[in-house]
Amino acid sequence: MFKDGDVIFGGLFEVDFLTVFPELSFRTEPEPPYCEQFDMESFQQAQTMAFAIDEINKNPNLLPNITLGYHVYDNCVMLGMAFRAAISLASGTEESFSNLNCTGPPPVIGIVGDSSSTASIAISSILGLFRVPIVSHYATCSCLSDRKKYPSFFRTIPSDAFQVRAMVQILKYFGWTWVGLVYSDDDYGIYAAQFFQLEIQLFGGCIAFSEASTARVVVVFSTPSFLIPLMDDVVLQNITGRQWIASEAWATSLVHHTPRLLPFLRGTLGIAIRRGEIQGLHEFLKMFGCSFETDSKERDGEQVKKICTGQEDLRTTHTPYTDVSELRATYNVYKAVYALAHAFHDLMQCEEGRGPFSGNRCADKTNLKPWQKVNYTTGFGDHVSFDKNGDALAIYDVLNWQPSFDGSIRVKAVGVVNEGAATGMVLKLDEDALYWNFEPKQTPRSVCSESCPPGTRQAMRKGFPICCFDCLPCGDGEISNTTDANECTVCPDEFWSNTDKDQCVPKEVEFLSYEEPLGISLTTASLIGTCFCALVMVIFANHRNTPIVRANNSELSFLLLLSLKLCFLCALLFIGQPQLWTCLLRHAVFGISFVLCISSILVKTMVVIAVFNSSRPEGQGTLKWFGVAQQRCTVLVLTAIQVVICAVWLSTASPTPHKNNQYIRSKIVYECAIGSVAGFSTLLAYIGLLAAVSFLIAFLARNLPDNFNEAKFITFSMLIFCAVWVAFVPAYVSSPGKYAVAVEIFAILASSFGLLVAIFAPKCYIILLHPERNTKKAIMGRDSQNK
Repeated sequence: MFKDGDVIFGGLFEVDFLTVFPELSFRTEPEPPYCEQFDMESFQQAQTMAFAIDEINKNPNLLPNITLGYHVYDNCVMLGMAFRAAISLASGTEESFSNLNCTGPPPVIGIVGDSSSTASIAISSILGLFRVPIVSHYATCSCLSDRKKYPSFFRTIPSDAFQVRAMVQILKYFGWTWVGLVYSDDDYGIYAAQFFQLEIQLFGGCIAFSEASTARVVVVFSTPSFLIPLMDDVVLQNITGRQWIASEAWATSLVHHTPRLLPFLRGTLGIAIRRGEIQGLHEFLKMFGCSFETDSKERDGEQVKKICTGQEDLRTTHTPYTDVSELRATYNVYKAVYALAHAFHDLMQCEEGRGPFSGNRCADKTNLKPWQKVNYTTGFGDHVSFDKNGDALAIYDVLNWQPSFDGSIRVKAVGVVNEGAATGMVLKLDEDALYWNFEPKQTPRSVCSESCPPGTRQAMRKGFPICCFDCLPCGDGEISNTTDANECTVCPDEFWSNTDKDQCVPKEVEFLSYEEPLGISLTTASLIGTCFCALVMVIFANHRNTPIVRANNSELSFLLLLSLKLCFLCALLFIGQPQLWTCLLRHAVFGISFVLCISSILVKTMVVIAVFNSSRPEGQGTLKWFGVAQQRCTVLVLTAIQVVICAVWLSTASPTPHKNNQYIRSKIVYECAIGSVAGFSTLLAYIGLLAAVSFLIAFLARNLPDNFNEAKFITFSMLIFCAVWVAFVPAYVSSPGKYAVAVEIFAILASSFGLLVAIFAPKCYIILLHPERNTKKAIMGRDSQNK
């Protein structure tokens, strides 16, 4: 096809499917190859270029006083033919020139086509050296966006990079992360598949296979012709239960809209280039499907052409050639022609000093060069421009293949994917209009692993893609409050994970309280011990004049009972929520009370020894050193030493309330930090020293002659006391949290009860049950009975 004009546009289209090469005899000049199997849809595209140029020539506002012409070639779906046609368009076909300037007829200043990515790559590689602009309407390979390799290549169809991102948006919308990938072994399929693999990894999806797998969603990048064998195999193996995602190359192809493929391909989602409308094109495409030859018996394919009657109506003609209801590739051809025309128009309207070239110069209108700048709006309302890579703005229709009443497949637009500079890729879908080829008619799921719920994290399976994982529960003290969390988040120090591990809740604050059974038991024991001390004091007060009470200084006995009562009561300071005043008092009162108690016992023991030694000639002067004043002074001095220790400790590093989360990670142990280990150790060491001295002296005096030798009971009481506190140390260290406090209270109560029972129970027994033995004669009668 050709039309002469002042300026020529070239065109490359797939008008025929096959190229036939004549046989080579090697005796004559070979005949040129020719093409077969006419394609009506592609011929419509070629005619649309002619229509657009005719429309431009009639437009007084676009390229006035310039007539456009066109030379259209058939590439026959073969690279060699396409390349040969492109060279002919760029250089002309004349073999000689008639003038010395070597100028011939005006060459083409721009080419519309080719539709194949492979052919466009080859043609642009050569014509790009001469900056001949090529505006393709259907070549989508993302490799053609490389401006260094293809500086003069443009296209009115979005790059595969945009198509891939649009398809990934669909996968992301439905949550399909486990997909199969099938692609044709050509530039279109290979480059699209490579880019798809990169994009789906960014989205978090995985390629399940390139041949076969259990993935329910299959993405296919292929031309319709390459897809036919695959669909035949799908039917042969009865592969159902798959959701097909079609690339723009076959999403609108009528080849697969057959009843045979309906059970397998219905529900397919596809990406298609934007549909447009071209006013007046239907009237321009005249086709009746009949012959004016009255004697014709020719066959057009399988049907005999009928004779035209002259009554044919263009409005009733329905062929792929005249069908203008789904103008997609054809609409791109229309935009490509207008892109070239608008760019040429801007070139012709250029004013010197405002031009796009160096020095703000304009092009030489007598010696045309290629151009690149274009920006216009079609009659359909679409804005046409090219980005820095020569790509058109990306906008796609989302198609859904649905069954029709006649058993075939009809294509329905169910959404739009649009990419803006500010908004990025935006997908809009009408879910109510979708048809799913699954039972029930619901959105299928295609994942390698189900989503991990909150409270768990993903653990990748070794040797599997990233979307194949196991869901592991978060550890103690960790949470995940989102679906498919990669890592669990550690809760802050004062928080802990709940049972479901999806929320951090405040840690339970643990301390020995009065409300819990353990606290109640220890409080009860403390009060019972205090009551026993009070009862003994009452008994001793009522029998204060009896020999057994008066023996060994009754004042020391009352002082000992008072100190024991303080020991029992100081245990209450260890129970309840720690506060500053309780932390300051608990160990101080404990240390002073026990020193007062043990120093009283120590003085009582020393008095017993002094009394018996004074009965001997060599020890008659001993008793004067252990009078009442000396006894009081000794107890006071020994206790004062502990008071000084406590005062120094509390003034330098006093105990304070402390929330400890190191003992039990899930709880906060509210305790009293001792402040100074040295101070606390000195306090305990002093108590231990007095206890050891008391035990040693009492042990040495256990065999003194007396019917009621108190030294042996003191020995037994100190033995209990030392045993309790020796066992206390390892038990205290190994007990967690509040139980360490309970151990300390138990040690206080146990040692106090041991002293109370061992020292005072025998005396109370005699006072209450055997008063006949509560006489001086009975107490001193032991020695005479042995004689």
